[in-house]
Amino acid sequence: MIGLAIGDAMGAPLEGLPAPHSAIILMSSGGPRNHPKGYITDDTSQALAIAKSLISCRGFIPDDIVHRLIECYVEMPSLYGPTSRKAFEYILEGLNPYYAAFLVHIIKKGSRSNGSVMRGAPLGVFYSHPSIVREISILCSQLTHYDLLAAECSSFINIMVGSMCRGSTRHEAFTIATRFCRNDEVQQMLGSYWRFKPVSDIDALLTTHSALSVFLTAQSFEEAIIRAVNYGGDADTVGAVCGALSGAYWGIGNVPNSWLKDLNNHEDILRIAHQLWTVSENQ
Repeated sequence: MIGLAIGDAMGAPLEGLPAPHSAIILMSSGGPRNHPKGYITDDTSQALAIAKSLISCRGFIPDDIVHRLIECYVEMPSLYGPTSRKAFEYILEGLNPYYAAFLVHIIKKGSRSNGSVMRGAPLGVFYSHPSIVREISILCSQLTHYDLLAAECSSFINIMVGSMCRGSTRHEAFTIATRFCRNDEVQQMLGSYWRFKPVSDIDALLTTHSALSVFLTAQSFEEAIIRAVNYGGDADTVGAVCGALSGAYWGIGNVPNSWLKDLNNHEDILRIAHQLWTVSENQ
């Protein structure tokens, strides 16, 4: 959870910009939205909402998660991508979330953006078996993103996070996630990640591939985050997804102290992470 938040906060000032000429290696402010230094975006706030729901309900309860996600959306609607924003607007009008997601998918002629990929890591922390992680990840993704490709990308990341939290190496976790993937396009790109150039984009598969390829080739938590966010583009989300993977693998002890100090409300995020693990299916 800390890794996700750091990747999000590090990437936020670079969101929507080209890759910088000189790599950003410290928490900073700025960017098109004049983002404050060390502050998270909706990537982390949605992940925290899911974590809090899992803690409170001791499992995946869609209505509770939607309620918490809506609360986050109302607080900062300008930060949300087009798919999630429209889905939440329909839900606020009274539509069932799954129908709202379907309607957005039809109207926008697709919903394979990355909004559900960035928020799903708590599901991997909570549930222990990859098949359950996949099942719940798909249900959680489709609360806002009807497209199954986005759901499979979320599942892939969440299975890896859950496996590494329970002791798997990153390559073991990658193998497990690959084995449970049921989408040919996702399987082709992520299963052979080294064949494709990372592209930082709001597309769920491109985001997942960029984050995954950086994570699997980095030598440290610090290197992974720096490389992930400095692609520019959808830097906060690529940073968040890569950060979730990197945090699950390298752990809190390998997070640079300066980054942790600069991360706003990091004590609260760490407290929620501990609570989530306490109530999770640890075995």
